[in-house]
Amino acid sequence: MKQIIALGGGGFSTEPENELIDRYILGCSGKENPKICYVPTASGDSDICISWFYDFFNKMECQPSHLSLFKPPSRDIEAFVLEKDIIYVGGGSTKNLMVLWKEWGLDKVMRKAWEKGMVLAGISAGSICWFEQGLTDSYGDSLEPLECLGFLKGSNCPHYDSEPDRRPVYQELIASGRLQPGMAAEDGVALHYLDDRLFKIVSSHTGKFAYEVRFDGKLIETEIPAEYLGEV
Repeated sequence: MKQIIALGGGGFSTEPENELIDRYILGCSGKENPKICYVPTASGDSDICISWFYDFFNKMECQPSHLSLFKPPSRDIEAFVLEKDIIYVGGGSTKNLMVLWKEWGLDKVMRKAWEKGMVLAGISAGSICWFEQGLTDSYGDSLEPLECLGFLKGSNCPHYDSEPDRRPVYQELIASGRLQPGMAAEDGVALHYLDDRLFKIVSSHTGKFAYEVRFDGKLIETEIPAEYLGEV
């Protein structure tokens, strides 16, 4: 069974006091003490992001590690990745992530990991990257379409409620045909895919939503409530 968990926002890097989403990701591995590997390519292997990852996951029942492409842990990156249970991709520039992954062959390694049944998770850029297309701010002061890995069909847009320009631009690009129909997620919301189908939508906060956005003669946005992972 192939798994991808795409976060619109939230998680350890922005709200470490709220463990719900990250505990959910750990649980999806089916392992009591899973090996989780953080991939901070999109942030340029930011030291602070790596530090946040270890500060959080060292307190969890797991075995944390990270993969740097600027300081590789091994000549055999494929072997390093494929012996893990969970890959957790951080946020930042999706464009740079795609360029570097392809240069290193990590895009192919990630597909092997997915097909092997490892949990692939990520936030923002780490959410967009798994889809055919995404809405990215990688180009500076504008939001634009980006071709991505294509493990999942359609397009993806994170931060749907926290960044005011995201929603109208995503809708406009889908209506104009520059972006394929797709799924948008608010911060704190995760889209959980089994194989290539959406299985569940979960959230670390109450009252949160994901949205299916498509164009059929007119723009159609369908609001989908997320399942709160905590106690109400």
